[in-house]
Amino acid sequence: MPKEILVVDDQPGIRLLLTDILTSEGYQVSLASTGKEAIDKINKHTYDLIILDYKLPIIDGKEVLEILERDKKEISVILMSGMAETIKQEVEKIKMVRRIVAKPFNIKDFCAHVEEILL
Repeated sequence: MPKEILVVDDQPGIRLLLTDILTSEGYQVSLASTGKEAIDKINKHTYDLIILDYKLPIIDGKEVLEILERDKKEISVILMSGMAETIKQEVEKIKMVRRIVAKPFNIKDFCAHVEEILL
């Protein structure tokens, strides 16, 4: 049974790119374009991994993480950000964040992170 990944990003191009990459790697991919949509999906379905953009409309990535932590969700997260170094300190205490990936990212390295986390 393929591992299930939720990709949360407000940029359609990033969602499309990650869907193409991850489905070609054999993963089942679901999408959300806002933090609120992500929380709704996570409350209805179990995912093996969440790929979460830090900067989102309505509910941002940090708030999504805080909600998941409050609700005691046990999900691994790859956090993406154009300001990866800046946010590192803010989120390093959140155990579910397994990687912080800077945008733009190297696709090969990104796939390696996903594979390592899901093994």
